[in-house]
Amino acid sequence: MHVSNIFFNSTSRLRSGWRASIYLVFLMVLSFVTGVFLEFANSLSKLAPQMPGIGGFLEILFRVSLFGIAVLAGWGCGRMLEGLPWRALGWSLHKGALRDLLVGSLVGSVSLVIATAIATAYGGLRFSFTGQGAIFAIGKTLVLSGLMFVIAAAAEEALFRGYALQTFTRARLVWLGVLLTSVPFALVHLENPNVVAGFTFINTSLAGVWLAVAYLRTRSLWFPLGIHCAWNWTMAAVLGIPVSGITTLTPNPLLHASDLGPAWLTGGAYGLEGGAACTIALIVSILFVARTKLVSASIEMLNLTSHEISKGASVKEMPLLQDQAIDADQLPCSGREADGW
Repeated sequence: MHVSNIFFNSTSRLRSGWRASIYLVFLMVLSFVTGVFLEFANSLSKLAPQMPGIGGFLEILFRVSLFGIAVLAGWGCGRMLEGLPWRALGWSLHKGALRDLLVGSLVGSVSLVIATAIATAYGGLRFSFTGQGAIFAIGKTLVLSGLMFVIAAAAEEALFRGYALQTFTRARLVWLGVLLTSVPFALVHLENPNVVAGFTFINTSLAGVWLAVAYLRTRSLWFPLGIHCAWNWTMAAVLGIPVSGITTLTPNPLLHASDLGPAWLTGGAYGLEGGAACTIALIVSILFVARTKLVSASIEMLNLTSHEISKGASVKEMPLLQDQAIDADQLPCSGREADGW
């Protein structure tokens, strides 16, 4: 192979693997700089340990910082390496963004309810109301945890369904992109408390695939954002089930869940995401998201995410797809025209 072909594809752009690698390096540099700032903020918080809400503030600051560096790295790489505008990253308020967010929220909540129903039907879960005397506390938990889950989900979507997945999609290496983003998504969750061997990794990998498919349906991040945050919020704030082993984010949920086991079904102390009920619900929801007509990608987003732009060409010079009923899975996102590593 000619040396130039190792680095550049037929459009004279740097190949997708190199682009993803540069993105990763960019992320690491920004993470280091941000980490120094966050460590400084954490050290200051220790000087005033009695300050109310400082822990929650630092958690939000961390999530916002993670979102910021992922977006900055993604936008920068898209601009410098592929000549793409900001809106290609999937966070612009495009036509249909609110619809995608709302439909995604419905899909996330219903999918979680399916997992819960499976576990409950087999006697694994039992629920009780928190009580009328705690209405204010419940409302506070529902609102504040909702804000936290939106921020946390946005940060993870920007990181794992952002530029890396998108640049492989433009190179027509979709499933490689899904694999290389879903596995790390699962690995970072293995550091959470009460991990269930096997099921935690499998289910979180499936969740990564689920959210990647959601991105591919709309070529924007609003649909997977709705799915992600609604799944977590419904599980923790509404049903009182641990989210990936964490219970501190929702001190007064609407319902309290009692886990009666077996752990292989319910996930035990890790929560539903560590059990077989979740596995079944995720597979069902992946198939639904892959085929649903409730959402679709706009012509503009398909143009920005489905193929490479030749070196020297502008976005305005890209060949427009015909204004007709175009489905995302009609596009050739894998096969012999892939640009390789």
